[in-house]
Amino acid sequence: MQHATSTMAATASRSPMTPLYSQIQNPKPKPFIALKLLERRRKVPLRACSCSRSNNQKTQATELQKLIEDSPSSLPRPLTSAQLSNLATEGSRLRVAYQGVQGAYSEAAAEKAYPNCEAVPCEQFDTAFEAVERWLVDRAVLPIENSLGGSIHRNYDLLLRHRLHIVGEVKLAIRHCLLANHGVKVEDLKRVLSHPQALAQCENTLTKLGLVREAVDDTAGAAKHVAFHKFKDAGAVASMNAAKIYDLDVLAQDIQDDSDNVTRFLMLAREPIIPGTDKSFKTSIVFSLEEGPGMLFKALAVFAMRNINLTKIESRPLQKRALQTSDENAIGFPKYFPYLFYVDFEASMADERAQNALGHLKEFATFMRVLGSYPADNGLP
Repeated sequence: MQHATSTMAATASRSPMTPLYSQIQNPKPKPFIALKLLERRRKVPLRACSCSRSNNQKTQATELQKLIEDSPSSLPRPLTSAQLSNLATEGSRLRVAYQGVQGAYSEAAAEKAYPNCEAVPCEQFDTAFEAVERWLVDRAVLPIENSLGGSIHRNYDLLLRHRLHIVGEVKLAIRHCLLANHGVKVEDLKRVLSHPQALAQCENTLTKLGLVREAVDDTAGAAKHVAFHKFKDAGAVASMNAAKIYDLDVLAQDIQDDSDNVTRFLMLAREPIIPGTDKSFKTSIVFSLEEGPGMLFKALAVFAMRNINLTKIESRPLQKRALQTSDENAIGFPKYFPYLFYVDFEASMADERAQNALGHLKEFATFMRVLGSYPADNGLP
């Protein structure tokens, strides 16, 4: 079975907090205590601590003990999936992690998914996953694919590594701007900074301008870097909102190669939601297969024979494994690499067709996991 990757068409209160990376590194209290601490953290920004590890542990132990003594019988229990679903309509009570800094497209996606939420910036995608798992935040909103740049492979890998559930999706129209410091003109620029995906999405414009591309972690971070260092020969590709936040001039708007530039984001939570049939639902799964002719065809046929439409199929290498062969032309090297297949399809897990399809797939798949069954975002981005 050959490596098959295809992407089908899929039309994706601000908080002054610092990224959560340092918070993730320290041991965290158990969930029911963490919820109590979260109430206090709503008023106190999460910041990197410069004190010693022993002092951190001592302070944390004292605070936890005080919580237990203050209310031994009234500590809150972990939120259920039903309660979290209700909180989604009360966005101001949710803390939502996103990757990047203030002004990032991911922040806009988080606020679109959960209006009036407390958006919490994270340095890396991994940090956002761990923040949800450790009860530092309630949800995470992270990009999974873009209509121009394709899939964000890192997040596909993290979906498998972590045990979070997809509880929704949101699509966001991406409108890139060329930003620079005050007084800088387009002809003064020699280089441009941005996220690799953003640079790829503006390939034609940047090539015409003859600018050297420099990749950074996120678009808003590029704008912040250019503004902080007051560069006169460098610009950034970022959003209009980033220009306002970091006081930069907008030299050009809508510089993406295609006006239909949309990013799809996933909404992640610790618990799944209960799927329904009252609205349009989508289900995401991941599975692996034995090596052999027609195995992928056989797997996809379980959906076709039940008239279930697939909206996405993505393959990723199954790490730390390789299928060996006695091929004399490849002595000592694997001839085949096993793959995981990520599939999105238009059906709810409450739908009998979907249940039967997955039951059929399990008969010959070597591994299968449902990543989430959630309402589809069919609105305009």
